[in-house]
Amino acid sequence: MLIYLVAGARPNFMKIAPIVRALQAHAHAPKTLSYKIVHTGQHYDRDMNEVFFEELGIPAPDLSLAAGGGSHAQQTARIMTGFEGLCLAERPDAVLVVGDVNSTLACSIVAKKLQIPVAHVEAGLRSGDMSMPEEINRLVTDSIADWFFVTEPSAVAHLRREGKPEAAIHHVGHVMVDNLLYQADKLAREGGSFATSGWKARCRAAGARYGVVTLHRPGNVDAAAPFARIGAALNAVALELPLIFPVHPRTRARLREFGIDLGPGVTLAGPQPYMAFLDLWKDAAVVLTDSGGLQEETTALGVPCVTLRENTERPVTVEEGSNVLAGSDPDAILAHVQAILRGEGKRGRRPQLWDGHAAERIVAVLAKELADEPAEAAA
Repeated sequence: MLIYLVAGARPNFMKIAPIVRALQAHAHAPKTLSYKIVHTGQHYDRDMNEVFFEELGIPAPDLSLAAGGGSHAQQTARIMTGFEGLCLAERPDAVLVVGDVNSTLACSIVAKKLQIPVAHVEAGLRSGDMSMPEEINRLVTDSIADWFFVTEPSAVAHLRREGKPEAAIHHVGHVMVDNLLYQADKLAREGGSFATSGWKARCRAAGARYGVVTLHRPGNVDAAAPFARIGAALNAVALELPLIFPVHPRTRARLREFGIDLGPGVTLAGPQPYMAFLDLWKDAAVVLTDSGGLQEETTALGVPCVTLRENTERPVTVEEGSNVLAGSDPDAILAHVQAILRGEGKRGRRPQLWDGHAAERIVAVLAKELADEPAEAAA
């Protein structure tokens, strides 16, 4: 039984990797689930080489579409056209998509129209913010998917309200956390020297704590007013806590365009490979971000997180984890950081089933559905 595992951008491969490892472990079963990794090329990354996939513990993609950029419509159309050709040539038994990028939407639509079952990993997440392209991708994908693999209770509730069959909803935990724990263990065993290691070492040698920043959401960086407010907040925080900011290319362009000066306390760095970035943020006093994935990863490792958004599609990180929502108000952002530095920040816990075995549960369900094997999930 052949499953296409679809990934469109670097973070998608972090989510695919544990599923690949679980499928590889399943290879001894009487009715084997085989797979091919499909890279749509939604985001071209020159650093995606053999070392990257070796780091993840997975093979390089079997199939590539090289869809490239352009508008949402142009990109989605190119992915759909290319993916349709792959599906018609080989007729996979199922298509598995992850997250909420354009590739997730495009490949789900193609598969469904060809009567190929669709599995959505990270199904049911909702921000309620229709200005986010990701929210539209999530809603459309879940409207046609056949199996829903869910990371947190709120997603189960959303899918139930939307009328999805109970038998199709599977609360399995989080493959992103599977990958995080795998990589954190590898980092602890092997260590490593990274581009940011010197900066981190200097901070720690001086007895100083530090913070990490990431920003890329259009609502935060593509207009001057909100970006200036966040910039003022970072400037104020950096008076008390040195910050390092691995800057997304679009964000860096907007910094220059809007003439935003973050001050001497904020060190700008280039985008970081996964392990280098993990080594940086895991020891931070606080992470300031608008990334959905980083909200979850900081919760998994218990690192205080201040989210620079008014909403989150991952409420478990706020309800149970180490995350707080601060929006873009400088006073609110600074107050949250100061509370954390005083030791008065919230203490979170790792949510249920975020234990490193989500991918095993997913493969167990797929084995039952596709190969009529018992779905014996991991404990």
